[in-house]
Amino acid sequence: MVIPTKSLLNQKIEQLKNGENAFAESPELIRLLERDVAKENLNVVFDKTPAGCWIIPQREDPKNWK
Repeated sequence: MVIPTKSLLNQKIEQLKNGENAFAESPELIRLLERDVAKENLNVVFDKTPAGCWIIPQREDPKNWK
């Protein structure tokens, strides 16, 4: 089963908006995520590895971390 890139992109962006980590393997999906994260002005860190890329949301105030 092939999942369309646009569907994966929307799913990953929703994860990030909900404060969840996201992982992407394909360079194309990573590129699109970088573009959409910038459009949405999301505060995230891209941790690129040889296996793929973790996108990790950053909380605004570390004092509120639990």
